[in-house]
Amino acid sequence: MYASIPSFSSSSLVSRALKPPKPSSHCLSFKTLTLTCTSQTKPKKRATTNAPKPTSKSNRKPSYGTSRRSVLKKTFNQEQVMFSAPVSNDPVVAIIGGGMAGLICALNLEKRGVRSTVFDTGIHGLGGRMGTRIIDPWPLIFDHAAQFFTVNDSRFAELVDCWLEKGLIQEWQGIIGELDVGGLFSPFPSSLRRYVGVNGMRPLADSLLSETCMVNVVRPCWISKLEPFNGMWHLSENGKPCGEFDAIVIAHNGKCANRLLATSGLPLIARQMKRLELSSIWALLAAFEDPLPLPGGAVTSFEGAFVKGVDSVSWMANNTKKLLRSQSSGPHCWTFLSTAAYGKRNKVPQENIPTATAEKVKAGMLEGVEAALGLSKGSLKKPLYTRVQLWGAALPTNTPGIPCIFDPQGRAGICGDWLLGSSIESAALSGMSLANHIADYFQSGGAHPEEFAVGLQNEFQPLEGHDVGQFPGLESEKKQMNEARAYQLAS
Repeated sequence: MYASIPSFSSSSLVSRALKPPKPSSHCLSFKTLTLTCTSQTKPKKRATTNAPKPTSKSNRKPSYGTSRRSVLKKTFNQEQVMFSAPVSNDPVVAIIGGGMAGLICALNLEKRGVRSTVFDTGIHGLGGRMGTRIIDPWPLIFDHAAQFFTVNDSRFAELVDCWLEKGLIQEWQGIIGELDVGGLFSPFPSSLRRYVGVNGMRPLADSLLSETCMVNVVRPCWISKLEPFNGMWHLSENGKPCGEFDAIVIAHNGKCANRLLATSGLPLIARQMKRLELSSIWALLAAFEDPLPLPGGAVTSFEGAFVKGVDSVSWMANNTKKLLRSQSSGPHCWTFLSTAAYGKRNKVPQENIPTATAEKVKAGMLEGVEAALGLSKGSLKKPLYTRVQLWGAALPTNTPGIPCIFDPQGRAGICGDWLLGSSIESAALSGMSLANHIADYFQSGGAHPEEFAVGLQNEFQPLEGHDVGQFPGLESEKKQMNEARAYQLAS
């Protein structure tokens, strides 16, 4: 559930001075809190200064039961942290979020000689929305978020070539296309190369840091507080210290990121994160004993389809065909993803989905599958396994169209797919950009921080794409398909 990336060049990273907006009837003012550190002799232990511990709202225990209005009020009233101490000779960066953007950020920091620690909440593994679920003892296998990815940018192409050489990914050569309600399937041309993880998307994510020596991974860990003190960022999980760092990277989004930033002392970054709007998507994992009754002739071989004209389903894919091509028998594992409208209409707290809601969503999505395939209602055989999952912060619906955000005064940045689009490629490019930006900032010694401010004032624009994400190059394939269809109708 990722997925085109607006074109951008190095000019996108032109630095802007870090100037808080002037107070007006439409703009909230920001206070300034300066933190200093006088000793840099030991990177891990800083000499204590006489500067008092900040007493701003950024140090109060965050409330996780507050309303959005309350969180917004805290966000815009908090004081701006301004680190004035020189950057350490051996800086360490905390990366909060182990999805594609955070992992690629860590890899590229290591390429520049910068150490980092990745904090991720994943119980089963890294990857965020690059999720793969394996159900034993069959086994059943499902990519239940990101379905595949394409390549458009040369920098991402270098990464993908490396993953191919290591055997981490493979081309998905199965037929995909559009499925109109009633069972009318139109395959896309096969000119665009599509990729998937060899054993699913999550194993790819888990393998990315396997050869690193300057990256530490801590999971499962839910960072609940960011506290600036003595020239460093102090991180903690429910009161338990998680280390101190020279800079921080926020590589996840949604309510948790907003709460974390609401009292962090980073109002400029928090404001930009608050502007982000995210969709909600339901995923239905279903295993069938027999192949699905796909409509007509050669169409029976399709492995993935963007569904049109069905309210409850926007995508369907045969994971067994996609990931286990050598398996000729056994359960057929399908992933069905809902439309954003259906997700919004049936949204509940994703950590505690009521049983009644889960059953309602499952039934509604299976009815949608029947409609898409042109089957009569209730004719689809009952799956031998089902599971529903809500991605409450699935995909961005707006974007600033920049590769990263960085606040040099607070030594904090943001990376993620939403900054450029909604694809695995955009996530990787964002992680690369922020890593290089931070490394350049460290290399400068932080003497002129205003030169490194980026993305703090950019406006957001609506983002177009499929409910399941964007795929660079796919639109040109759809254009070819539509032109061919028009030609057939005219001849």
